[in-house]
Amino acid sequence: MTGKKNATAPPRPRANGSDGSTRDRVLTAAFALFRKRGFSGTSTLEIATRAQVSKRDLYALFRSKQAMLTACIRARASGMRQPLDLSTPIPSSSEALAATLVELGKSVLRVACHPDVQAVHRLAIAESDRTPAIARTLDSSGREANHAALRTWLATAQAQGLIGAGDPAAMATNFLAVLWGGLQIQLLLRVRDAPAPDEIDSRARAATQAILTLYPPTPAG
Repeated sequence: MTGKKNATAPPRPRANGSDGSTRDRVLTAAFALFRKRGFSGTSTLEIATRAQVSKRDLYALFRSKQAMLTACIRARASGMRQPLDLSTPIPSSSEALAATLVELGKSVLRVACHPDVQAVHRLAIAESDRTPAIARTLDSSGREANHAALRTWLATAQAQGLIGAGDPAAMATNFLAVLWGGLQIQLLLRVRDAPAPDEIDSRARAATQAILTLYPPTPAG
């Protein structure tokens, strides 16, 4: 196995309302047990015991163990989004644009390769037959959100002449494809560790170079 688990942890979800503390404890306990034993191998009694709540309190918050899994995944899905801040002006030069793309690629990989995020994906995959909505929620909040933000940002850069002609959606797809390569499936299968910072940097630079090579800006004049 190669690399080290140096990825940055995604933000931890926080619940709102008077029962927020109890809900947080239940979700934290449930996620820890789901990661360790799998969904089917975890009982509601174990979750209640770990969260230090009664089963009655647990079921007052969640109708079922399935509802707890759904809540765990929904709560963490927002932490997987790494969209560009569209309020930030597009760089004024191709060099600055490239630097921004490199940083974006590094940010996406740091969050998406974190063990907690990979665990969420494995749980969603494991339950996708019984509850496909979980996988759809995860995909729309993570991959689709990143793709849409990048597509919009690239379209703006293209309008300013920093990237050549082409479909911004295809550009975003190409960027993410080069960025990931076969890494995601390897992580999900646990055949390798999360990439170290130098590999993350190398992947982000390769993805950026691919976009600038495929869609070079049209010379002015």
